[in-house]
Amino acid sequence: MIRQRIGKLQASLRRRKLDAILITEPQNRQYLSGYTAVDHGIQETSGVLLIPVKGTPYLLTDSRFVLQAEEEAIGYTVELYPKGLYACLKRLLPGLGVKRLGFESHYFLHSSVAKMEKMANTIDVKSVPLTFVVERMRVIKTKDEIQALKKSVLLNERVFQLVYNTIEPGMTEIEIGLALELTMRELGAEGPSFDTIVAFGTNAAKPHAVPTDRVLKSGDIVLIDMGLILQGYCSDMTRTFVAGKPDTTYLERLRVIRKAQLAGINTIRAGAVCRDVDRAARRVIVNAGYGDFFGHGLGHGVGLAVHEEPRLGPRSRKKLRAGMIVTIEPGIYLPEWGGIRLENMAVVREDGCEVLNEDVTGLDL
Repeated sequence: MIRQRIGKLQASLRRRKLDAILITEPQNRQYLSGYTAVDHGIQETSGVLLIPVKGTPYLLTDSRFVLQAEEEAIGYTVELYPKGLYACLKRLLPGLGVKRLGFESHYFLHSSVAKMEKMANTIDVKSVPLTFVVERMRVIKTKDEIQALKKSVLLNERVFQLVYNTIEPGMTEIEIGLALELTMRELGAEGPSFDTIVAFGTNAAKPHAVPTDRVLKSGDIVLIDMGLILQGYCSDMTRTFVAGKPDTTYLERLRVIRKAQLAGINTIRAGAVCRDVDRAARRVIVNAGYGDFFGHGLGHGVGLAVHEEPRLGPRSRKKLRAGMIVTIEPGIYLPEWGGIRLENMAVVREDGCEVLNEDVTGLDL
């Protein structure tokens, strides 16, 4: 699998008349090498891939990560850079015959570009900025990747259900968030795929609310947006419910969101334009009188990263292709009341889509 991905990338380099490419974006690095070390910020990398247009690829790293690199990056030559990345490149590139070196300009600091160009000039190498070369490969998932994502989704649902059964008035948003993330770990996940969102009452009107010490009261809306990483692949799911018996206003708004979600799901198929999927769901919310309270796009791609292409938004003219994985997450957010969002994940098929969740409806319907 890794070898096939490298071969596909090398073919892309030939078409671009490039001699090699530097891969710095963490998920792209993992996709092409199997190396799972974590960066501690864009200024501190755990390794960089140097993939020549032909021959053996390199993983460039430092002594902290050498053992992990040698264990995980099968088929790579692991090269240490005790004097820094650019000194290492200055030594390696001439021997590889590199004259045109591509780099991921969307994941390179301006200061790093300046350092690289200074290094390249000393050895007569031209640095060529590229964008989203590997991401375009990642967007279509293989059968094995879809199966891995399905397992991540189902474990995420299991974690939610276990914690949901323990939720009661008197608990705080932080307590529930910690319980969810602890349960993920206990059941085998590598960790959360993003910071877990738990929001009560009016806090649920914030689409990306941060858990606080707010105490749950009977009758409060509870919005939980959660995901986990299992064998490298992410899940993402949102559920909204009421602590106690929901009133008619809540149920009416929840049904609007579920109807909008189904409208989006029913529009997804290979060849559908992303903004048309968003429009189908958004129309339901607008017609119900809540159009001003749904500000974000309908969904996004998920894979090794929890947010990747494609984007189901009102401005995206891209077409869906079979094998893409997307979320469908309509919501309404009213500051004086709260918010509701439902989110499932689906794989795009030629004639429709397959929802990966088993709990497809959420709660209180």
